[in-house]
Amino acid sequence: MKKIFYLLLFVFQTFWAQTAFEQGNKFYEKENYEAAISSYESIVNSGKQSAELYFNLGNCYYKLHKVAPAIYNYEKALLLSPNDTEIKTNLEFARKMTIDDIKVIPKVGFNKLIQDFTAKYYYDTWAWIAVSFAILFLLFFIGYYFSQTSVLKRVFFFGMFLWLIGIGLSTASGFYEKNRNENERPAIVFAENAPLKSEPKSSGQDAAVLHEGTKVYILESIANWKKVELTDETTGWIEDSAIKEIKN
Repeated sequence: MKKIFYLLLFVFQTFWAQTAFEQGNKFYEKENYEAAISSYESIVNSGKQSAELYFNLGNCYYKLHKVAPAIYNYEKALLLSPNDTEIKTNLEFARKMTIDDIKVIPKVGFNKLIQDFTAKYYYDTWAWIAVSFAILFLLFFIGYYFSQTSVLKRVFFFGMFLWLIGIGLSTASGFYEKNRNENERPAIVFAENAPLKSEPKSSGQDAAVLHEGTKVYILESIANWKKVELTDETTGWIEDSAIKEIKN
């Protein structure tokens, strides 16, 4: 009986979310962005999420010139669909609305090469790639086992060796990307003005003043303060209420 109840509840929630999403789209088409936001965020508040949902929310906030919420939702969408060029394009447009012009210091070295390679796919995509390689390995093993000639055995053995390397590489890439993804804590500044302090207290000296829409990376937390790093490697302390974590 409980299973039937939960199944019906799931069906109802799915139907309701789809209806709310379509309603939000209709509001957006009519340029009623506030109403569209209300429909979309009701879905988010229910616990459901998707790249398309956050992308539409970002578009609404962008149309209303609300920088921080626009960037925040585009970033949320990009987390769920990291290779989506449309999300990336709109995110860049939204970033141009920010006041702070913080340079991005490119990382160099072997770690940079590894990160660029593993970042091509989300870690669950790497897992599916590893599974695909494992299936190919199994097929080549079967081919090797049942081959009657030495030439075919060599071909299948060489293929097995290649697919085995692929399994190891994709598995390692998936674990690396998952670990990097879990340890990285990006956030968006929502306060109109947010002083970056040299120490975690209000009386601390201002290292800089950040404005809404700026992206930071949280390093550690003390009480209601967060130590953050900017893309130009500047670090400082900011009040917890001034920022909103993307991965929450």
